[in-house]
Amino acid sequence: MAWRNHSTITEFILIGLSDDPYIEALLFVFFLGIYLLTVMGNLMMLLVIRADSRLHTPMYFFLSNLSFLDLCFSSVTVPKLLKDLLSEKRTISVEGCLTQVFFVFITAGTEAFLLSVMAYDRYAAICHPLLYGQVMSIQFCVKLVLISWGLACLNSVVIVLLAINLDFCEAQTIHHYICELPSLFPLSCSDISINVDILICSILLHGLGTFLPISFSYARIVSTILSISSTSGRSKAFSTCSSHFITVTLFFGSGVIRYLMPTTDSSLDLLLSLQYSAVTPLLNPFIYSLKNKEVKVAVRRTLGKYL
Repeated sequence: MAWRNHSTITEFILIGLSDDPYIEALLFVFFLGIYLLTVMGNLMMLLVIRADSRLHTPMYFFLSNLSFLDLCFSSVTVPKLLKDLLSEKRTISVEGCLTQVFFVFITAGTEAFLLSVMAYDRYAAICHPLLYGQVMSIQFCVKLVLISWGLACLNSVVIVLLAINLDFCEAQTIHHYICELPSLFPLSCSDISINVDILICSILLHGLGTFLPISFSYARIVSTILSISSTSGRSKAFSTCSSHFITVTLFFGSGVIRYLMPTTDSSLDLLLSLQYSAVTPLLNPFIYSLKNKEVKVAVRRTLGKYL
């Protein structure tokens, strides 16, 4: 793709999280620990699901894709943050910045679609258990994952094409630790009104297009669970959805707010971005392993096999 940006600047300066060398050192150790745990946790989920034939079901197929996405998502943002925490000069080229924007959108967008697909999977399993095996065939599951990637990629290309046509003339300081469009738009000397409108429409369509199916699925799931007379049956049904519900809350709660609220260059912007780009990928494998008996048994079985 040819870079059509006619900027008079070639790089941006990232403010980062702190200017204090001692705090930067502590933050480096903290986020290095987060990143290592994220990589190990998600690789463990991929290994366990791959190795244990009992987990070769649609739910765990989607979960393995979620773990892969979390690895990608975290790797798009955290390594650059770690590098900048050790550097005196925290810069990123215009091309590098837009590349990071693209990969943030494609990984986050695919994860949003995948969480919607996982909600439908739980809906089919709980509300139509007799038809579940027929409906959620492996071919259908693969198609759903490919569609998720395709739609997110299309959305990312549209968003980045908008940013490529912007001019960046004088202001080059991004009040953030990564490149995000809400922080990038105010630096442009071009008219960004159309770009902002398209970004908001894209986020709303993407957000509603994924969150509404999740809401519908959970409404039907709750209705079905409440109609179960057995207390143990209700408890088991709720337990199969609780991990997914926590993940949805963490991801959508921070991501959608970050992109829909006006950019204020405040600590809240940084916290919301850290939540969905670093903390959520860390927590997901632990949420699913600690709250899922099948995964805990499979982890012990896999570790016993290799240790």
